Amino acid sequence: MSEPAPSTEIHSVLSEGRVFPPPESFSRAAHIRSLEEYGRLALEARRDPDAYWGARAREEIFWKEPFRTVLEWKPPDARWFIEGKTNLSYNCLDRHLSTRRAQVAIRFEGEPEDRRNLTYGELHREVCRLAGGLKSLGVGKGDRVGIYLPQVPEAAVAMLACARIGALHSVVFAGFSAEALQERMKDAGAKVLLTADGGWRKGQVVPLRKNALEAARQVSTLERVVVLGRTGAVAPSDPKEVSWASLVSGQPESLEPEWVESEHPLFILYTSGSTGKPKGVLHTTGGYSVNVSLTTRWVFDLKPDDIFWCTADIGWVTGHSYVVYGPLMNGGTTVLYEGAPMTPGPDRFWDIVERHRVNVFYTAPTAIRSFMRLGREWPDRHDLSSLRLLGTVGEPINPEAWIWYREVIGGGRCPVVDTWWQTETGAIMITPLPGATPTKPGSATLPLPGIEAEVLDRHGRPVPRGQGGLLFVARPWPSMLRTVYGDPERYAKAYFGEQPGKYFTGDGARQDEDGYFWLMGRVDDVVNVAGHRLGTAEVESALVADGRVSEAAVVGRPDELKGTALVAFVTLKKGVEPKGELRAELAEHVTKLIGAIARPDEIRFAEALPKTRSGKIMRRLLRDVASGRQTTGDTTTLEDLGVLAALRGEEE
Repeated sequence: MSEPAPSTEIHSVLSEGRVFPPPESFSRAAHIRSLEEYGRLALEARRDPDAYWGARAREEIFWKEPFRTVLEWKPPDARWFIEGKTNLSYNCLDRHLSTRRAQVAIRFEGEPEDRRNLTYGELHREVCRLAGGLKSLGVGKGDRVGIYLPQVPEAAVAMLACARIGALHSVVFAGFSAEALQERMKDAGAKVLLTADGGWRKGQVVPLRKNALEAARQVSTLERVVVLGRTGAVAPSDPKEVSWASLVSGQPESLEPEWVESEHPLFILYTSGSTGKPKGVLHTTGGYSVNVSLTTRWVFDLKPDDIFWCTADIGWVTGHSYVVYGPLMNGGTTVLYEGAPMTPGPDRFWDIVERHRVNVFYTAPTAIRSFMRLGREWPDRHDLSSLRLLGTVGEPINPEAWIWYREVIGGGRCPVVDTWWQTETGAIMITPLPGATPTKPGSATLPLPGIEAEVLDRHGRPVPRGQGGLLFVARPWPSMLRTVYGDPERYAKAYFGEQPGKYFTGDGARQDEDGYFWLMGRVDDVVNVAGHRLGTAEVESALVADGRVSEAAVVGRPDELKGTALVAFVTLKKGVEPKGELRAELAEHVTKLIGAIARPDEIRFAEALPKTRSGKIMRRLLRDVASGRQTTGDTTTLEDLGVLAALRGEEE
C-alpha cells in the first residue's frame, strides 16, 4: 500500500489542477467506459429526454404492465411512466429467484459481533411472512407503516414487506427520540409501527421499544406496535404490542405482490427544513425504482457477485437507496452493520471489509476524517485488497481526506466517486462514473446523463465559471420527490418557488473551468452535521421548549471533523442565572426532544440577539461570531449594534 500524500503534495496537486484518470481496469469493463460515451448519453438525454428515460426504465426493472407515457410535467407536479404497473419488492427479490435463490442477499454484522447471512430465497420468505402478518393486522394498499428499527436484516425485510403489499413505509432513524418519532408518525398517520426491544450502539442498548410505546400513546392512528426481539430487554406487555415472532408465525412463505401503478406512493421520509416542522418527502414507486437501480449499477459499477457496503443507516435516504433497494434490484450482496464505527476498536470497519471481502465501500466524509485523524496504523492491520471502488456521500469532502481515502484505504488503485444528491432527489445526481470520469479531489465532477444541473444567481441568471451561486436542476428526473406529504403548498414554495419550473436544491455550488461542480453547502437555515441534515429551527424550538429559555438562535460553524458544528445563542428568561451546568442541561434537553445528532456543540448565553428593525434575527452575523470571523456584510438594518458588540465581547 503506497504512502499517503503529505499536505504539501496535496496543495501542489490542486494548484496544478491535476486530475486522477479512471483506472484502466474500469475503463475496459465499466458500464460506461469513457467520457465520449458519457457525452453521447448526456446529449441523447438532452435532445430527447422522454426517449432516453423510457429506454432506461425498460432496461432497469420488470413491468407487469408497460407504461405508455414517459412523463407528464405540469410544474411543480410530475408523473412518470404513466399506466405502467410494477412492484419494488418483486424487482428486488422474485425476479432473482430462478438464478440467485442460494446467493447471499444480506450479510449482517451486529455490534456484539453476532452474524447472519440471508440468501435471496430466505429473504423472499421472510418478506412474504411479514407482509402476510401486516395484512392480518389490516394493513393494505395506501396505509402507512412506521419503521423504527436498528440496522438489522429485519429493517430491510420491513421495507420490502411494505412495498410488497402497496403500503407506504416511513422509516425513522433509530437515534431519534420518542418525541421526534411521535411527531413523524402523527404527520404520516401511521397505522402500525415496527420496532425492536432495543438496538446496540457503543456497547449500550438503545431503548427503542420504550420510545415507540411512548410515541404510540400520543398517536391516535397507531393501532399496533410490532416488537422484534433483538436484545432480550423486555417481553411485550402493552395492549397495543404484538411480538414480531408471533405475527409472522404460520404466515405463508410466498405471497403474490400487489402490482401498483408507477405513481403509487412508496415511502415517506422526514427531512429537516428551514422551519421547525420536518418535511415528509414523498417518493413513488416506478421512477424511484428505475433511477436507484440505474445509479447503483453505473456509479458503483456494481456486478452481481459484488459485496457492497454502504455504511449509512436505513433511517436516512442513503440507507433506503444504497443499502436496501439499489443493491438488491441489481442482484448484489449488501452488508448491514448495526453499531458504531469505533466499537469495539478503531479498526471495526476495516475488520468488516477484510472478513466480508467487501468490493465497494460507500461512507461519509465525517467517518473518513475520523479515521484519518487516528492514522493509518488501523487500516494497515487489515487486508483491504478486495476493495475496488470507494464512494463518499452526505456532504462535500475536503481534498486532504479525499486523497487519504484514495491512497490509504484504496491503495491508490480504487477510483473515488464523490456523490451529490439529497433525500428529495431519491438517487445520485452529480458524480464521477468510475470508468469514464477523471476525478478532482473535492469535486463531485459532472451530472449524470439526464440530469440538467445549473448554477444560477437569485435572479435566475447563469453564474460565470469559478463563481459561486445557487444549484438548480432544470428538468424533472424519475426519482424526484412528488410532494411534501400533506402539504403541497410547502412543496411548491420550498422546491420550485425560486425559479418557476426549476428545482431549487438549497445548496450553493460553483463550476470550474472544466464544468466540474464543487458543492459549497446549504444556503438556507439547514445545516449538515456529520452528513445528516438538521433544520436549525427544530433545534431552536427544542431549546425554547425548556421553559428557562426566552429565545434561541442556532447556526453552524465549520468543524474539522463533522463538517459543521452546532452553536446555540440563548437568551434566558428573567431571573434565570447562566450557570455552567445549565449548558449541559439544555444540551440534554435537545437530545431528549430530537436525538443526540441535534445536540449543540456549544451553547452561548447572550443578553440579546442581533435583530433587524423588523425583528428578524440576523443569523448571518451569528455565523460570523460563531466562526470567529469579522463581520464584513451590511449591518445597516441591525436595530442595535451594541448587541453585536456584546456578543463579540463575550467571545473574547
